[in-house]
Amino acid sequence: MLCLGVIGLSPGNGHPYSWSAIFNGYDPVLMESCGFPAIPRYLEQRSFPADQIDGAKVTQVWAQNPALAKHIASAARIDTVVDRYEQMLGQVDAILLARDDAERHLEFAMPFLEAGMPVYVDKPLALTRAEACRLFAAQKYPGQLFTCSALRYAREFQLSSSDRDAIGEIRQIHAITPKDWDKYAVHVIEPALLLLGGRVQVLRVENWREGETTTLAVSFSGGRQLLVSALGDVPAPISLRVIGDKGWKDLVFRDAFTAFRSALVAFVDSVRMQSSAISESFVMDVVALIEAGRKP
Repeated sequence: MLCLGVIGLSPGNGHPYSWSAIFNGYDPVLMESCGFPAIPRYLEQRSFPADQIDGAKVTQVWAQNPALAKHIASAARIDTVVDRYEQMLGQVDAILLARDDAERHLEFAMPFLEAGMPVYVDKPLALTRAEACRLFAAQKYPGQLFTCSALRYAREFQLSSSDRDAIGEIRQIHAITPKDWDKYAVHVIEPALLLLGGRVQVLRVENWREGETTTLAVSFSGGRQLLVSALGDVPAPISLRVIGDKGWKDLVFRDAFTAFRSALVAFVDSVRMQSSAISESFVMDVVALIEAGRKP
């Protein structure tokens, strides 16, 4: 049994609740007051303990507010609340850094990386390539640091062989997400790059802002293009329109639980194998596009 520690909570991000519940199960009454109404709704659609992840458990939690940490622990059945996140050093097998305030990832992750402990850093890893390089440089072995948008595993963002036959060679992907660029652009950039396949050479990048909307246009080698828009408060779905030389298909994200669970299983596998299936070079490509969208 792997013992995991969770670090949370950043504003607007309920992952300490949902990720811990996927490992531990949860208290339905207490989860109702977690502050993120979508979480109890998708958890109640699952069967516990059958849908929990076997072989690992969240055993310790830290949050900046002790009362908040206690609530996470009670709602997600975590045994121990620690006063300082560094207290988890050597007390758990791996860390879930379940905060998406990327500007603080280095601060929280560094003690555990330096101690050789595996760390799952929530999306996005960093907002600049320089910061991402510092995090990867702190690893004691390749694959110690695991990071991704869970939407790379979303079933809704996969193309079947018949889909690919109907679409043909992908020429453009138009990606949209609600909310802000820094925290949410990664949710569509990562699966879009996976659909484009392999390492892609960026030929041209242009970005612009209109009110709360940030848009990034990218031209890649081979004539492929990616257009990404983060729409702020506009209630748009997280979605990709994949356009090929024979047709197109709209992909709309709906199933958060399955995507989160798949990403967490991949992390547990990486802990056991001491390697990550997500390459450092791919993560750096994602961060580079996030950084490009932020430039004035």
